[in-house]
Amino acid sequence: MKQIANFLLIGLVLFGIVVVYDGFYIVEEGKQVMITQFGKPIGEPKTEAGLYLKVPFLQQVNEFDKRIFIWNGEPNQIPTNDKTFVFLDVTARWRIIDALKYMQAVRTESRAQSLLDDIIGGTVRDMVNKNNLIEIIRSSDWSLDTMTPSNQEPGTKPERGRDVISDQILEIASKAMPQYGIELRDVMFKRVNYIESVRERVYDRMISERKRIAAEKRSLGEGQKARILGTVDRELREITSTANKDALQIRGKADAEATKIYGDAYSQDPEFYAFLKTLESYASIIGKNTSLVLSSDSDIYKYLKNLAPQ
Repeated sequence: MKQIANFLLIGLVLFGIVVVYDGFYIVEEGKQVMITQFGKPIGEPKTEAGLYLKVPFLQQVNEFDKRIFIWNGEPNQIPTNDKTFVFLDVTARWRIIDALKYMQAVRTESRAQSLLDDIIGGTVRDMVNKNNLIEIIRSSDWSLDTMTPSNQEPGTKPERGRDVISDQILEIASKAMPQYGIELRDVMFKRVNYIESVRERVYDRMISERKRIAAEKRSLGEGQKARILGTVDRELREITSTANKDALQIRGKADAEATKIYGDAYSQDPEFYAFLKTLESYASIIGKNTSLVLSSDSDIYKYLKNLAPQ
């Protein structure tokens, strides 16, 4: 009898250990848990990290991530409103915000990704179909430095732009997400490109536009060069004219002072002045092999004939 009691005691201890082990569960950081009993959800999702209790064996723990997931759409060719095919690669970020709805409607990540393929992919296709190519390839802050599509005039600014269309896709697709317990954080165009059949035409158009812009820049530069050279030439003429004017004024003043000095010297002794000027004339006209023919009444000869013979 005592042996049977020992077996029962050991059994109870083991049962208690199993009950304690299965009756507690831990919600980790970055996780959320939904408890089910025979497949039916029980209570509200546990979203805070910590230690929780449940009914052993009868209740099951269903764990879901709270982290942000990445959705990458299948790259595809989509026609725009102006009948031009464009190659699009779209990505999005999403997370589980309601574990109960997610478990009931989706349950697995692969199923969620497939669901997003349908919702986001369909919304992207609809929005691209409704907009012209220029709205898809250009952002709302587009400037002339970006490329011009093959069927648009250079310098055309989009009415909305790629970033605005991305926001509209996010707004539309987000409306379908709450019923699945999913929050769509953002939708972005990861890559936008022309299909191969129009890419060469686009490159030719881009080269032509760059050449046109380069010609405009060169023309503008030549115009600025001409204006600068004209300004420099005008300023040079003004400086030269001012310098010549100043030189003439200085020369005039100097000549006037010289004339005054000559006049003062002449008034003091006219005969000496005449003699001095005659000597200066001799120095300028008589050289080493100079022969002079002078009349007897010449002023120059007047002083020569008075020289005493050596």
